[in-house]
Amino acid sequence: MTEESTSNHSADILNLRPEDLDELLTRAAERGAERALACLGLENGHAAADIRDLRGLIDAWREARRTAWQTTVKVLTTGVLAALLVRIAIKLRLMGGPQ
Repeated sequence: MTEESTSNHSADILNLRPEDLDELLTRAAERGAERALACLGLENGHAAADIRDLRGLIDAWREARRTAWQTTVKVLTTGVLAALLVRIAIKLRLMGGPQ
């Protein structure tokens, strides 16, 4: 592009009506979104479903991780309580408690 054509192009943009500028910006945004989706491999029209599936998988992973931690805490707590009960039972028998 020559300097004169760049200057004319800038002048044309400045002379656009607000509606035309709005339309131009909308088309540019849509093209940019299409390019971004294409770069991510989501350009086939199933992008929304793919993203919903990914979100579902992430939610399931978070729930599984949370459940694993809860289970670990329950197992450890149960183990500690069982060990305490065994120790109490052994002490009572050694001290001549009721048999």
